[in-house]
Amino acid sequence: MAFSESMSTPDRPANSVGGAPRAGAAAGPGTERQYRPRRSCLAVPASNPRFIDKAMGLPADAFFLDLEDACAPSAKPGARKNIVAALNTGDWGEKIRTVRVNDLTTHWTYRDVIEVVEGAGANLDAIVLPKAQDAMQVRWLDLTLTQIETTVGLPVGRIGIEAQIENARGLLAVDDIAQASPRLQTIIFGPADFMASINMRTLIVGEQPPGYDTGDAYHHILMSLLLAARAHDLQAIDGPYLQVRDVEAFTRSARRTAALGFDGKWVLHPDQIAAANEVFAPDQADYDHAELILDAYDYYTSDAGGAKGSAMLGDEMIDEASRKMALVVTAKGRAAGLTRTSSFTPPDAR
Repeated sequence: MAFSESMSTPDRPANSVGGAPRAGAAAGPGTERQYRPRRSCLAVPASNPRFIDKAMGLPADAFFLDLEDACAPSAKPGARKNIVAALNTGDWGEKIRTVRVNDLTTHWTYRDVIEVVEGAGANLDAIVLPKAQDAMQVRWLDLTLTQIETTVGLPVGRIGIEAQIENARGLLAVDDIAQASPRLQTIIFGPADFMASINMRTLIVGEQPPGYDTGDAYHHILMSLLLAARAHDLQAIDGPYLQVRDVEAFTRSARRTAALGFDGKWVLHPDQIAAANEVFAPDQADYDHAELILDAYDYYTSDAGGAKGSAMLGDEMIDEASRKMALVVTAKGRAAGLTRTSSFTPPDAR
């Protein structure tokens, strides 16, 4: 590749899920995890120290140091060392720090995991497992991480897993994959390999295949990934758009998946970061409205507000379903750094 948390469920607090805590905080099964945004997930070739250094200063929410497609076979051993040095000494701020290892059909994967986690596990948020095809592969990674964490004295369960679905077999097994480990944080779409796996007749990754003019050729795939992610309290991340200089087309692609409910998108070039951050964050008006709904609902369901199950906010009726929808928007807005510009005033205080 070129150089480039699950949203809270309605029945949980707004910041309960979707990403591991920062290094040093335990997060085993059942542990509450803070929502962390993945609007833009930057691909960084692990074999290129210059690109790694540049990535530290870019405004992406997350990044993955790539040992898979971005590394030639002979470069992989050296790239592992680059990752360990970068994670241990680099200034990544609050970015989510992940590493994409090679897929489990190769002989590189176990060394990728062992060297990276033993060398820099305290400064790593998650391992990205590409071409995930069944739950057994995720369980292998979970068990391996547990063994390494136990051996080197890291909190067991803190390092997460991000599963990338890149072929037909993985899509058919995505629900099993999504519930294979409590470490799972995201389900990611890998469009290029997926398109090849089903013989889709196009070479432009992310665009509709020529001749398909009846809708979106990716809709079934994307919704299947999204439903599996949401059913198991995970984030859903769209894959990259490979025409990296065409920011307008990238933005158009991102808007389609953001409209469905995806949390973010992989970016391959710095020019794509700002567009992803904007597309996958609520706009100010929606964020303000969601905050008002939460305040109003809290008031009207209280004794002071009449202990009502539903009420009017201006011309809009709000109820428990409204609160659940507002929790999603406010969690994303707060994580994106939005500040509300309006406030709720109870009727009797006006």
